[in-house]
Amino acid sequence: MTRALLRLGLWLGLLACALVAQAHESRPAYLEINEVAPGRYGVLWRTPINAGMRLPVLLALPDDVRDITKPSIRELSDSRVERRLVESPGGLAGKRIDFVGLQATITDVLVRVQLADGGQSTTLVRPSAAWMEIPRTRSGVEVARTYMAYGVEHILGGVDHLLFVTALLLIVRGGRRIVATVTAFTVAHSLTLVAATLGWVHVPSPPVEAIIALSIVFVAVEIVHGLQGRAGLTARAPWLVAFCFGLLHGFGFAGALAAVGLPENAIPMALLCFNVGVEIGQLLFVGILLAAIALLRRLPLSPPRWSSWVAPYAIGGIAAFWMLQRVMTFWG
Repeated sequence: MTRALLRLGLWLGLLACALVAQAHESRPAYLEINEVAPGRYGVLWRTPINAGMRLPVLLALPDDVRDITKPSIRELSDSRVERRLVESPGGLAGKRIDFVGLQATITDVLVRVQLADGGQSTTLVRPSAAWMEIPRTRSGVEVARTYMAYGVEHILGGVDHLLFVTALLLIVRGGRRIVATVTAFTVAHSLTLVAATLGWVHVPSPPVEAIIALSIVFVAVEIVHGLQGRAGLTARAPWLVAFCFGLLHGFGFAGALAAVGLPENAIPMALLCFNVGVEIGQLLFVGILLAAIALLRRLPLSPPRWSSWVAPYAIGGIAAFWMLQRVMTFWG
């Protein structure tokens, strides 16, 4: 391993040790409003649960909205789902919805509104502006922008996916091999993302998440083998490993997309834009990582020999914890 990679390994190891041992901690909340009759709306409000704690955000509908049915609440392993039927004189178009407490979080809210006249909107509400106004007209541009932004945020917030890509780049040498590896990973997870999202293939989420963590452990072990002078499968055929495990990571992306759903009249656009957003975020991360390696090569530092072992053991240790944590969810 070059001196630059030794420095990068030490930096990544320290960074990985500081990570909270839970991936996807920024999974967004989700609000869906469907106008079922003039002035009447079905409301679905889903808030994520992380480490047993529900996101401390309250939904504040306009003052003139009243409940027609009592809220039906369902507690899931990763979220709390509330459904109810409400009524608003004159309709909700043009009115404001607030998300109380969102400002104190790092979580967004994805809002999808379907009006009786066919108007539809999809909006990503951020903590910096924790409210939205129900639009009077639908916008395909808004759907595209929202799902692309969600794709970028999902990959950049998906620590497990980024650790897998990082581990691959610590093994692969040469520009062509890096391009081939990243391309194989992209093609593979795009295939399973589309197949799972459109319902062509169904794989339970808990095993997928556990195997994704196992894939990171596998590549971390391959880094150790390289440090010991034994070229593993990843060093010999990185595109093959990237493609095989990329299929599993695609199911993980599909699970995140399923958590917020797709607009019924714009499924192809939303799916395409989400995938494009994932690729933009992934390329951005790879570019930053490669730039960091190039920069570290120029620094006059002489890290100790043991520093090259920090990154694989830190990455593998965190991934092993995730794997055990996710396997335990099989039994509730």
